[in-house]
Formats: sequence, structure tokens, C-alpha cells
Amino acid sequence: MSDTAPGPAPVRRELRLAVVSAGASDPSSTRMLADRTVAAAGRLAAAEGITLRVDVVELRELAQEITTAMTSQFLGEGLNAAVETLRTADGIVASTPVYKAGPSGLFSAFFQILDNDLLIAKPVVLAATAGTARHALVVDEQMRPVFAYLRTMTMPTSLFASTEDWTDPALSKRIERAARELVLQMDSGFERRVREESWGSYQHSFGSAGGTETGIELDSDLMRLAAGGQA
Repeated sequence: MSDTAPGPAPVRRELRLAVVSAGASDPSSTRMLADRTVAAAGRLAAAEGITLRVDVVELRELAQEITTAMTSQFLGEGLNAAVETLRTADGIVASTPVYKAGPSGLFSAFFQILDNDLLIAKPVVLAATAGTARHALVVDEQMRPVFAYLRTMTMPTSLFASTEDWTDPALSKRIERAARELVLQMDSGFERRVREESWGSYQHSFGSAGGTETGIELDSDLMRLAAGGQA
């Protein structure tokens, strides 16, 4: 027997993963795609000694509040809870059905009402479902630009599943790849370091970041142009 005392047990880390699903039914293929991504991320995280805490935001349950927020800027209790879920998440899986060659209106409206500073540097997997493969480019052509505007860190691998994809092994491979990218990015601490070290270098609107941004940078190219000067 060895006289060497066992070392301390490794400390398990916990990361928070938020799922935003715009599926219109329960169950829905949109939520199913998100759940498969979360399951893959959970397995990969566990292999690295990481525990994933998963919180789900079902947009169909917030439809009335989202409509109210679009017309009045008032966020109800459910929306405020959803915002807090995204604010505290280390990563996001955002999944939507495709209607008429575009993301769900509910999905688009939800992300349009969010504070522009809420998701800066947040790792995100983009996912969409549809009845036909003709909509496969919606994720990269329409969803990715929105999340670029919100200054998120979208994963290189996007996910799309049409009716025929669910039995295709290639979908599982894409899910695994996207999940690995997400876990690695979440565990890197990139978002935290960006916020700690580079927050002031981003352009913020007055009253953004939950109302904490109360100053306006006057000495900027944009402000000089607005005042009739030269950039």
C-alpha cells in the first residue's frame, strides 16, 4: 500500500447555460433541437469537470409580454426574469422555427426588445428548424447578423434541422461540434474578461446596461458628425 495521502478532490466548476426556444407547440422540434444541443454540451462539460446548470426561456409563454414591450417599452415580470436568465448565463442556445423564409416573429421581437448591452461577448449557438431544407440559410443569413448587432460571440457551427434531417447522422455530428465550441467558449471566461477589461471601449447608448450607462461620449466621430463637424 502507498503511504502517500490522497490529494484533494478536484473542484467541479459550474457554468450556466440558457436556452431560448421560440417553438409554438409543446413538444416542438425547435425545443427538441435545443435540448439535443444542451445534452451534448452537458456530456462534454462533464468530461471537463464542469457542471452545467440549464435554464429555459419558452417564448410562447411570454408572447403577450413581448407584444406589450414592443409597443410600450414595459417589461413584465416574466420578461424581467428572462432578461435576468440571459444576463447571468455563461452561454446561450437560441432556437427558432422558420416561418415564411425567416425566423419566428416571436423570436425576432424578443431579441429586438433586449438592452443592446445585455449580450456583449456572450457565447451563443444559433439553431433553427423548418419543414424543408430550402430554409437552411436562414440561420446564417438572417439570425447571425442580428446577434452580431447585439455583439454576441456566435459559434462557428450553426444548427438547422428540416424534417428529413432528424434521421441523418450528420445532424448529430453538427450538434456535437456546436456544443463543443460552446462549452470551450463558456469555460474560457472570454465574456467575463471582455466586460472587465474592455467595457469602456464599446459604444453604449444612454441608459443601457440596465440603466447603469448614464454618460454619453461626446468626443467621438459619430457625435462630431451629428454636431455638423468632421469625423
